[in-house]
Amino acid sequence: MLVHVKFSQLDEREEIEEFEELVRSADIQQLALITGRRKGPHARWFVGTGKLEELRTALTANEADMIVFDHELTPAQQRNIEQELKCRVVTRTELILYIFAARARTHEGQLQVELAQLRHAETRLVRGWTHLDRQKGGIGLRGAGETQIELDKRILSERANAIDKRLEKVRKQREQGRKARQRADVATVALVGYTNAGKSTLFNALTQAHVLAEDRLFATLDPTLRKLSLPGLGDVVLADTVGFIRHLPHSLVDAFKATLEEVSQADLLIHVIDATMHGDEERAKQVRSVLVEIGADQQPLLEVYNKIDLVNEAARIERGADGEPSAVWLSAQRGDGIELLVEAITERLGVDSPMMQVKLSPSAGKTRSWLYEMGAVLDERSSDDGGTELTVRLNAQSRARLARLPGVLLPGSQGVHRISPSP
Repeated sequence: MLVHVKFSQLDEREEIEEFEELVRSADIQQLALITGRRKGPHARWFVGTGKLEELRTALTANEADMIVFDHELTPAQQRNIEQELKCRVVTRTELILYIFAARARTHEGQLQVELAQLRHAETRLVRGWTHLDRQKGGIGLRGAGETQIELDKRILSERANAIDKRLEKVRKQREQGRKARQRADVATVALVGYTNAGKSTLFNALTQAHVLAEDRLFATLDPTLRKLSLPGLGDVVLADTVGFIRHLPHSLVDAFKATLEEVSQADLLIHVIDATMHGDEERAKQVRSVLVEIGADQQPLLEVYNKIDLVNEAARIERGADGEPSAVWLSAQRGDGIELLVEAITERLGVDSPMMQVKLSPSAGKTRSWLYEMGAVLDERSSDDGGTELTVRLNAQSRARLARLPGVLLPGSQGVHRISPSP
């Protein structure tokens, strides 16, 4: 049995469709949907007494054994309904946690989901062990020890702390990887957006990867990094991340911070938007709120409207007042507009990478190879003295490194540098 109560002025039809899609993604069979309207939740039952009786009748008629609420109930409300209707009650947060637990494949992803489950369970502990008083404690068993609920809390807390420490190692490993990429002047581009917007399909189209891409919510949980070659800029790292959703549980955002750090440290964010949902400000607001929560709201952002094949739109690049690409319309499924997105990403990342003329002495063969490896060389000519004149596109960090290499003549400098490279 599905229960949805309307409290806000949001589009109820879309909320219900998303709720039913969540249930389908959890492989739960929907037998009936009960809807209602209230100014606020009932303190004891969440729904009113009349709706509670309607639920009781529908449970019997449909022979259902579970009620799934599209809301977050208090522990007391959840327990009261279970005791009254004699069936299991699942909240929206528990439904999302179940989906995450079923989809996580890597060890890191499983740890993150378990941590989120533990954080959620800590808030749901109620005094269900009424037959137990305090455990006897201390030497000689004098005085009262822990109550059962205190013991449960301590066990949950100790397990959560142990997972936190293991995830901290993962964070450090990711940080080392990011620093290595920064030293190698490799930029990071991260895909973000609402769940089921087509991020993984776009990721596969850009990188020729084979990441699982399904038409269901939260098909991707585990972060995936792949190399993407950009003309004139060389290789960058493209990151596919978990999708966002309305009322995303805070425990999930907190648990997945190790993964979402790839987003907060990215040089460019690609906000993938379902073109069939164009104009849905609520979804865009949810994405922005999560970006704020993980400290990524100040990162440069490029909007990508995917699934144009479903809305009869043409592939194109939209530009802002400054002439920079602000949005790209494409179809990741059909491949329409993928080359436009590559062009837009190259432009956005190349803002701080102007073209410049570089002259290399005949002995600077390693420097020439390094520039070609990065894909920075746009044109090459031979000079009269046997050297090489290159037209390159480099960011500030690469330009600074180039200036320290031997046999390099940069614009505005006199003569050819003969400085030994720094160790």
